[in-house]
Amino acid sequence: MRPAADSVSAKVATSTVKEKIGHELSDLYVRLRRTNAKLLGRNCKAEALPATLSAFLHKLLSDLKDGHSATILQSNAALTTVEASMFLGMSRQFLIGLLEKNEIPCHMVGTHRRLYARDVLAYKAKRDSARSKTLDDLARRESEQGTYDKVPDDLNSGQ
Repeated sequence: MRPAADSVSAKVATSTVKEKIGHELSDLYVRLRRTNAKLLGRNCKAEALPATLSAFLHKLLSDLKDGHSATILQSNAALTTVEASMFLGMSRQFLIGLLEKNEIPCHMVGTHRRLYARDVLAYKAKRDSARSKTLDDLARRESEQGTYDKVPDDLNSGQ
């Protein structure tokens, strides 16, 4: 009879450990949400973390399963110029030019520039909005002129 009793107590101990870990993870997730961390998913769009740990894990795993990257980023995280340029999809030297024009705030750590993630995200949102507006304006003008769906003559000559 002893092995059956050991088996039951092992199951109870395992269940207790799982519950403890679950509570600890939930508490950590609640604290993470309080820091206003963002989830960067498809197209590097920053989103608030989902309300529950299970919703967060579902979204994260779903994005990863679909082949998309996901990043959790604290808004006060300090990024290097290399990290920020990779995130923005531009060369480091182009980013340095933007920093020198004060288009994106930065601060110095010794002799190195650092950018807060919130400032990089704000710049990206502003840039993406301006790009979208420009494309919308271009499509609207071409539609008004009746040239939106026309193929240029130089593309027709190869047929």
